Amino acid sequence: MDKEKLAVHDFWERASCGEELYLKDGRDREAYLTQAKVRYTLEPFIPGFAEFHLYKGERVLEIGVGLGADHLNFAEAGADLYGIDLTPRALRHTLTRMELFGLRSHLMMGDAEQLSFADSSFDLVYSWGVLHHTPDTARAVAEVYRVLKPGGEAKIMIYHKHSFVGYMLWCRYAFLALKPWLTLEEIYGRYLESPGTKAYSEEEAQHLFRQFRSTDIQIVLGHGDLLTSAAGQRHQGVLLSIARTVWPRWVIRTFFPKHGLFMLIRAVK
Repeated sequence: MDKEKLAVHDFWERASCGEELYLKDGRDREAYLTQAKVRYTLEPFIPGFAEFHLYKGERVLEIGVGLGADHLNFAEAGADLYGIDLTPRALRHTLTRMELFGLRSHLMMGDAEQLSFADSSFDLVYSWGVLHHTPDTARAVAEVYRVLKPGGEAKIMIYHKHSFVGYMLWCRYAFLALKPWLTLEEIYGRYLESPGTKAYSEEEAQHLFRQFRSTDIQIVLGHGDLLTSAAGQRHQGVLLSIARTVWPRWVIRTFFPKHGLFMLIRAVK
């Protein structure tokens, strides 16, 4: 594993996404149910995007299983399910979750840039907030394309560059730090989640998915943009607490709906 990827691995091995904030009370059935409830309350667009119920009997691969909430939903729907993650921690969480609910999946360590599956293997490749963390995202997208069957679909969420999360991070780490020359790319790479995290414009995302027969992109405002949740694993502080009380959520929702962090991509091979 190269140095960049090892840094990503080590960051998420310390705590899977959302673990420190929403899974504090152990690894029993109730704890995982609570975490899933919080996840879908904060990100209510996930079920409509994933459409878990459509994949009964279909071969599905999830890249980056995290704590396993989405993975469990695909399993409950009856998918022929596979999942990979770069970290043993995420795999342990997801395996525990599946066992607690009496469900099965083919889970394994894996690298999004080098998928260990044959060409044209899957009806769906699903990944929520993962591919922007791997050093070579373009290679990972090419791998998604390779393992999809003709007519198969990729449902991928990656981060959108021109988001309120990005603007807030720039204000904190560039403007207030007297480093206004820092670009949004540098801000995301240094200060949002694991080292080297990327975010893309719509045009850049279209280019990433140019191999696909069709690509549909939707940008949504998330809880980070609207400051309606606890901060992520790297961000806390007095300024953030104050901002939550005065944040103009109605203005953002009304006039800037396309400045969200989450870019939802549906691409058909």
